[in-house]
Amino acid sequence: MEPVIYQIDAFWDTDSAVWVATSDDVPGLATEADTIEILSQKLRSMIPELLRLNHVIAGDYAGAIAFQLTSHRQELIKVAS
Repeated sequence: MEPVIYQIDAFWDTDSAVWVATSDDVPGLATEADTIEILSQKLRSMIPELLRLNHVIAGDYAGAIAFQLTSHRQELIKVAS
C-alpha cells in the first residue's frame, strides 16, 4: 500500500507580507507565517492535529505523515530605462 501524501498549497500574500497555506486534503487547514520555513514548521504540528480532529486518522495514530508543500510566489520587477 502506497503512503498518502497530503498536498499543501502555499502562496505569498503581498498585501499582508506572509505565506498562506491551505489544503483540500487536510480539512480546516488555513495558516500563515512570515517565512516558508516557519510555515513548514507550523504545518508539522497542525497537520496531524487537524487529521485527528477530523477523524482522517485515528486519535491514537502513531507513525509517519507525509506532506508536499507547493509554494507560489509572483513578483513584478520594475526595470529602469
